[in-house]
Amino acid sequence: MRLTVAQALVRFLANQYSERDGVEQRFVPGCLGIFGHGNVAGVGQALLEMADDMPYHLARNEQGMVHTAVGYSRMRNRLQAMACTASIGPGSTNMLTGAALATTNRIPVLLLPSDVFATRVASPVLQELEDPRGYDVSVNDAFRPLSRFYDRVWRPEQLPSALLGAMRVLTDPVETGAVTIALPQDVQAEAYDWPDELFAKRVWHIPRPVPEPAALARAVEIIRSATAPLVVAGGGVHYSEATAALRAFAEATGIPVADTQAGKGALLWDHPQAVGGVGATGSPVANALARDADVVIGIGTRYSDFTTASRSAFQNPDVRFVNLNVAGFDAAKHAGEMLVADARAGLEALTAALAGHRVEPSWDVTAWNGTVDAAFHLGHQPLPAQTEVLGALNEEMAATDVVVQAAGSMPGDLQMLWRARDAKQYHVEYAYSCMGYEIAGALGVKMAAPEREVFALVGDGSYLMMASEIVTAVSEGIKLNLVIVQNHGFASIGALSESVGSQRFGTRYRYRGESGRLDGDQLPVDLAANAASLGAEVIRVSTIEEFRAAIARSRASEHTTAIHIETDPLAPVPSSESWWDVPVAEVAQLDSTQQARKTYETNKANQRPLIGRKP
Repeated sequence: MRLTVAQALVRFLANQYSERDGVEQRFVPGCLGIFGHGNVAGVGQALLEMADDMPYHLARNEQGMVHTAVGYSRMRNRLQAMACTASIGPGSTNMLTGAALATTNRIPVLLLPSDVFATRVASPVLQELEDPRGYDVSVNDAFRPLSRFYDRVWRPEQLPSALLGAMRVLTDPVETGAVTIALPQDVQAEAYDWPDELFAKRVWHIPRPVPEPAALARAVEIIRSATAPLVVAGGGVHYSEATAALRAFAEATGIPVADTQAGKGALLWDHPQAVGGVGATGSPVANALARDADVVIGIGTRYSDFTTASRSAFQNPDVRFVNLNVAGFDAAKHAGEMLVADARAGLEALTAALAGHRVEPSWDVTAWNGTVDAAFHLGHQPLPAQTEVLGALNEEMAATDVVVQAAGSMPGDLQMLWRARDAKQYHVEYAYSCMGYEIAGALGVKMAAPEREVFALVGDGSYLMMASEIVTAVSEGIKLNLVIVQNHGFASIGALSESVGSQRFGTRYRYRGESGRLDGDQLPVDLAANAASLGAEVIRVSTIEEFRAAIARSRASEHTTAIHIETDPLAPVPSSESWWDVPVAEVAQLDSTQQARKTYETNKANQRPLIGRKP
């Protein structure tokens, strides 16, 4: 079959399927893109010609479209992935942040950046990076460390192997992340005679690896020996669709379950074994259990610094780890007993092997639930507290609605306080914590789950980073609910700055004052007006009662709606009774920094460079 390279690529992708547990689906259901001179005649022409086989979605920002693809794939438990096409130069490098986010979160996304002319006859072309070390270097080489698979198709003959390599990684639960195939702009339009079998339907089977029997026996022995065990449930529980298996394990053994940002909702908040988030932004209940735990059972978690409170959360000198993870890389962390397996298969095996074993509850969440209730109904004046906004949203949303967030002070408040009533209700991107993910990611979530109402929680800092995909949502007729929380600055970094003795320097949105610093009057930034100018319906509110009513109006609307509310960035937030390692200047003239350094050194003393011991 004679097709251009771009046409062959699109035809191939349209015939790729994934399968797990007997359920088959198109793996690449569509392509997001922005066209420029690098791809308009190649991939752009191919998408036009094959529009019925590969739906095309026009994005407004290349970074944003990768975030949209990530939100989509995460909502689909990594069983589907979107493709993203961009033009040469800045169009392609705009996707670098998205690639980093996808790989850090281990979410599959296919990136198709355009590249320089393979023939070089016109070099240097517009937007080409000239590197004196060699003519085969382009800006797209920056994708190499950010991608789990990278290839550049210099010749049509290279396309089949590049595509098969890309699909292998995209569908591998261990290796997945951003996959990049760089496409020289002249090669995209070059014709070639392709073998018909390249375009045959191909099904990629997603495995469920089972535990190795000897490893399972070792893990069971350790768990049976525990007097104070704790489960830490991560994102792998969701991706392997293991929430029911986790619930069965918890109910059979009585072991309490804490969760990470990615794992929230793995066990619903009101389950007797659920003790909330663990680590720097977790609940005091989970963190007290973590401090004393003698066996920690990590399930599908990569043990980030927030989860381990920068390696200060687990203080029992004899603590041991059993790590159930599909990736050996994560299963080996903290000198853990490695149980390399799919989370669902591993939990089912553990539950069966631990039959008859049960621990008695040693925790009480009653007081903490009261603290959360108080934070949700604080009655703060004159502006409401952010915790009240989150509480009202949590209480007014349906269980099947989805909240999307990523950066600022809200992820910490959300992990600590949010009460997940559905496994897919909570969607916080916190591996990369990328400002600007919220609206673009919510678009992907809604595309993946059109039957759900999706709420993007976005602070003013993140909104100003990237609000462009409001236009995409409006254009596509995809309804989003946006909650714009305005506090006139960077609330999270402001609080962090204060805690490290830097007095919130450079974190407020202010005019430059007479002192020469940014400490003048508040800037007259109107984010609600901006959202309206991009096509969203806007509801302005000032009280929590008005906010609750606005949530109902927004849910009932058929159009993308933005609710704007101002909050007090200095309002109180409950303590997680934990720590996060952010270094403080060792010497300073400021008294605030000197005092912060003393606090830092006190907390640093609890940090353990190696957690856990081998049996």
